Amino acid sequence: MLVSILVGIIAGFLAEKLMKSSGGLLTNLVVGLVGGMLGGWVAGALGLNYIGDGMLDRIVISTCGAVLLLAIWRAVTGKRPA
Repeated sequence: MLVSILVGIIAGFLAEKLMKSSGGLLTNLVVGLVGGMLGGWVAGALGLNYIGDGMLDRIVISTCGAVLLLAIWRAVTGKRPA
């Protein structure tokens, strides 16, 4: 669980920087955790089963999912998240 929280914070922070968004630690955590679930689902749907269980793999997939989540948020609401 601690690893998931750490990965979520890192992924949320990286997605925030990539998408030029602004948010705090809690926002980054939530975006990173939800992004991790979304990224894992998309990777599985695309057949990317070779992705390992390493920390770097988790951060990459979670960051990609978090960026996708922020892009969807902007498309739906027309604004940037906090």
